[in-house]
Amino acid sequence: MPTSEPAPTSSADPLTPELPLRDPAVGRRIAIAAFAFVACVAPAACDYAAASTVVRPTSSAGAAAGHSGQHGGRPGSHSGHSTGTTSSAVVPADDTTGDSTETPDPPEDPTNGADPTESADATADPTADPTVDASAAPTSGATAAANPPANNGLDVLGRDCSTSKLQPHTGFQIAPACVSTAFGEVAAEDKDPELLITRFPKEVAADAPFAISVSTRNLVRDRFLGAAAGGYYLESSFLDPNGLQRGHFHTACRMLPSLDEAPESAPVPAFFVATQDGGGGRKPDTVTVNVTGLPKGEAQCTVWAGDGSHRIPMMRRANQTPAVDSVRITIG
Repeated sequence: MPTSEPAPTSSADPLTPELPLRDPAVGRRIAIAAFAFVACVAPAACDYAAASTVVRPTSSAGAAAGHSGQHGGRPGSHSGHSTGTTSSAVVPADDTTGDSTETPDPPEDPTNGADPTESADATADPTADPTVDASAAPTSGATAAANPPANNGLDVLGRDCSTSKLQPHTGFQIAPACVSTAFGEVAAEDKDPELLITRFPKEVAADAPFAISVSTRNLVRDRFLGAAAGGYYLESSFLDPNGLQRGHFHTACRMLPSLDEAPESAPVPAFFVATQDGGGGRKPDTVTVNVTGLPKGEAQCTVWAGDGSHRIPMMRRANQTPAVDSVRITIG
């Protein structure tokens, strides 16, 4: 009876299945299967680490896409429009430094997305305020100045004789009538004509002649159209090359029936004369007016400037005193 050979003693882990030692390929397959089991079952290898790995883009396009939630309102951001090749950095899952490890945002594009090859507008004003739209409509004040309302917003009865029911004025001394002659030219405020009675008697005998001295300024006494000849209110006002009023001045003396109320306007004055002597100018000068004798009573002697057609010259401002002066003389 043959003697049986004793079974070999195994030193392997009893939990590990015994592998045939004669087939190396079988051993390799078992080792691969065991590795795959560990890799798929261990959560740190197949699930947890994959979810914790953060990939943050480092290119300018990737940064705009990856941070659209943080910088969606920043000028120049392009959320959702990542283009081109991007490179990324892997941040470990146990990173606790937060945004301090983020790749910093790239500086904003100073061209704001414009093509750098395009040339700037050669007509642009380098001093212009870039925040102001040059094509914007003008302000309400500028618009009002450029387009004032009709008649400056005033309730105007009329500016010519087109709606008047009166007869047209003819240049002769007729009335009622409507004068269609334009007002004409008005001088600057420092060149408006003025005058003043500088010398006159306080008392004069009845029917005795006397003299009145009149000083004028800014009045060139070279223009007079005879009213009796049809030149009354016929000509517009005109200035000389120095901006001074062309015209003349009148002197009239009327007898006042009362010193307690305004006189009637219709009576013809006791004395009247127009002075057009070619003198006058920027500097004041004095003219002596010789008055013929007046009847007994209280006389009012008045002088006033006139343009070529006898109107009192216009003034630049409404509160300027026109070229008029008047004195009282007792005639006895």
